[in-house]
Order: sequence, then structure tokens, then C-alpha cells
Amino acid sequence: MGRQRWNSGAGRWRLTALLGVGAAAVALLVALVSALPGGADTAGTTRDGDKVHGTPAPPRDADEPDVGWGFTHTQFSADEGSATATDRVGGLLSKDGGLPQNQAIMGWGADNPEPVKGRYDFEALDRRIDFVRASGGTPVITLCCAPDWMKGGRAGVGNTDWSQDALETAPTPDHYKDYAALAATVAKRYPDVRHFIVWNEFKGFWNNAESRWDYEGYTELYNLVHAALKQVDPKIMVGGPYLVMDSVDPRQKENASTALRGSWGAMDQRVLDAFAHWNRHKAGADFVVVDGSSYTKDDDLLPDEFAATDKLTAVGRWVRQQTRGLPLWWAEYYVEPADRNDDRKGWSEPHRVAVQAAGLIAMAKGGATSGFYWNPQKEKGGDCPGCLWTPTDSSHGGRALPLYGLVSRFGRAFPPGTTYETVSVAPDDVPNVRVLASDRTVLVVNTLNRTISAEVDGKRFDMKAYEVRWLER
Repeated sequence: MGRQRWNSGAGRWRLTALLGVGAAAVALLVALVSALPGGADTAGTTRDGDKVHGTPAPPRDADEPDVGWGFTHTQFSADEGSATATDRVGGLLSKDGGLPQNQAIMGWGADNPEPVKGRYDFEALDRRIDFVRASGGTPVITLCCAPDWMKGGRAGVGNTDWSQDALETAPTPDHYKDYAALAATVAKRYPDVRHFIVWNEFKGFWNNAESRWDYEGYTELYNLVHAALKQVDPKIMVGGPYLVMDSVDPRQKENASTALRGSWGAMDQRVLDAFAHWNRHKAGADFVVVDGSSYTKDDDLLPDEFAATDKLTAVGRWVRQQTRGLPLWWAEYYVEPADRNDDRKGWSEPHRVAVQAAGLIAMAKGGATSGFYWNPQKEKGGDCPGCLWTPTDSSHGGRALPLYGLVSRFGRAFPPGTTYETVSVAPDDVPNVRVLASDRTVLVVNTLNRTISAEVDGKRFDMKAYEVRWLER
């Protein structure tokens, strides 16, 4: 069955064939659980969607809306492949105490969850959630996208339209309640999932006639889903609106915000208007979710790739101010523009890791407490720029890559609740380094493609080109 992969916040869908690969060790675990009395049944499309799936992990503190820094599963991930490779990834994650892991209910490795009204297929989603559990992570579910029959398409197993246009279509208003009911079914199925994000990037909510976002439609859907989830369990954490915080060249007059701008560009005023409407009319929110890139809609990094990350700080502070301090999540964040094929291969890995580190620092300084790295995992071996681990198709796969080291270390060093401290940086070194510090750890990033000597927190040391350095205090 064909599946779709959403490759980036810029937004291109790709049709990819799901190839048969060896079962992961976690799949064996699911099978063993299924064989027990009352165990999970993951195979049928006629499942009772209200039945609890699998063996839920102990829930986190239900009053805690933050989950920390983790990643999002995309089309290919470590829930499938060589058992040796998938076990290797699971071991990495478990060793690091688990990482928050986000998964959509349709697309990005998950099949159509309700191909016919009242008839469910959660097999692929079960496998992903089971992987999160087995690796010790905190599961987060993004409620996107919608079955075809909710948006004017054909119902039926095998009839799913995985094209870009179809997947980017939102439910029609007469099916908003059906989508809310599906959200409730998902919540009942995975009672240990305490955090739900409503929809993704306002897909399908563009008002062509008025050249603006259909924020009224999204907010109506959001409020229905919010109510449905809270009816399942009032302690479920719900967040939105998952808007793409687009910016433009500051010299541009049309749609450029005059209130939120900097050397990195100017925010698209239509995005701010959409956010303001949701914020005023939302039924409630336990956390606020945004998405975006440091570069402009024209892929310009202003004034350069490191300084452009200041946008993430500015946007974060603005969002926190508008929502009166709601916990802030970045569902996706990008610092390297994509090419025509939606790939990001132009930078060396040290360069990529350094700018990503600067982006994480910028989000933290903007008040974010949680964020999800979009893991562009490949199905098969070979180079995998920007991936967290090597592809798991062979027994040699599943090995940590540099970005995994950054994301996992950042999550351990700066969990929710971290109090950030100011540390000394020699005046001559200020333009060359980015720094984030707690009472125990200092993260230092060399923004130059050459060796430098830096003095940070009273320590003098050399740094290689684009080096990311961790100091213990």
C-alpha cells in the first residue's frame, strides 16, 4: 500500500512504496503481548477503536504539559527493518532515558486510520506507538491527516488517495464532528498518550478568495477536537494551532508585519492574524504549538545562517506574550533551506549540526520548553544528511549520527523547568559564538568555518570550525 511522507515544513508530499522489510524486535514484543489473554490485536481493520491497545506505559504527571526536546517519526523509522538495527536504535533511545517522539495518525508512516466510517485500521500506528513505548520515550500524537470520506473523497479500504492535493485537504465542515470522534477513538486506544497536537500546519485551511488563512474553520475544528479529547479524559493535554510562522524579506511591503520583525526578516502578517484569532476563540489549550524556519519564504537566510536563528527567539517571545505564558512547543523547526527535491544536502555535517545547535539555543531563549526535530530518515542505506541514525534496513544500520548526539544531549542538558543562566563571554568572542547555560552545563557553538580561541564562563579553549562544545560547570 502506498504511503506518504511529509518531508518538510515547506511542504511537499512524496508517494513512496512500502516495501516488505524484516520485523523489528518491537514487533515481536507486540506479537507476544497479543498472544496473552486480553492482549493487543493489531491486525484487523474492523477493530473496536475504543479498545485499549497494547500494554500502556505508566502515564506521566497528568498536570505536566511539557515533554522536552525530541523528534518526529517520518515515513521511514526504526519501527521496521533489521531486528539488529531496530534494537540498536531502541538501545540508543533507552540509554538516553527515552526521548519525546511525535507521530501523526495518517501519513508519515501511518495508514488511513478510518477508511470507512466506524471501521478502523491502526496497525501501522500501533507499531509506531509500541516502538515509542519500548524505547522508553514519551509518545505524542499529531491529529493529522483526515480519511478521504471526511473531505469529499471515496471511502473504502484500498481507496485512499495519497496524492499531495488529497492529503493537504482538511475535513469539510460537515465532518468536523466525525474527525473529533476519530480523535477520541485514538485517545481511548492509547490511554498512555497524554499529549495531542491538533492538525498540522493549517493544511487545507487556506481561503483563496480572501488570500488568507481560514482561521475560523481551523478554530472550529480545534474546539471540537479539544472537547472530544477532554471528554475522554480531562487530564489529556491538548495544543495547537501548529501554524507555520512564515517570514518575508523586511523590505517587502505586502503582508509584512510592522510589529514583529528583525534583521532576520518580517513576519507574514496573515500568520499573525490567524494566530490571534485562534488565541482569542480557542476553547482552551494546555500548550501552544508553532512550526517554522529561520529562513524567509524565499529561502533567504538573513543576515546569515546563524543570525537568522534569532527569528526563532523573537517568534517564541511573541507567542509566549500573546498566550500569557502557555508552554511553547516547536512541532518542527528548520535552519537549512531545502533544494528542489526537498532535500537538505548543501552543508557539511559539522556545519549542519552547528546551525541546528544555534537554532535550539534560539528556541530555548525564546521560551520554548519542547521541540521536535523532523527526522528525514531514509528507507535504505547510504548517506543520510541530517538524519538521527543510519537506515535500519540492514544489520549494520541504526547507528547514531551527529545530529542524534546533539538532540539527545540537548534534551538531557536542558529539560523542561531548566533555569538558564548568563555566563561570561570575552568581548572579542561574542560575535563568533552562541551560548546557552544552566547551572550545570554550558553549550558553546563556533559559528565560523575556521578554528577560533574562545573564552566562555571563565575558560579559554580552542574550537574547531563549526565545533559544538559542551562544558560541565
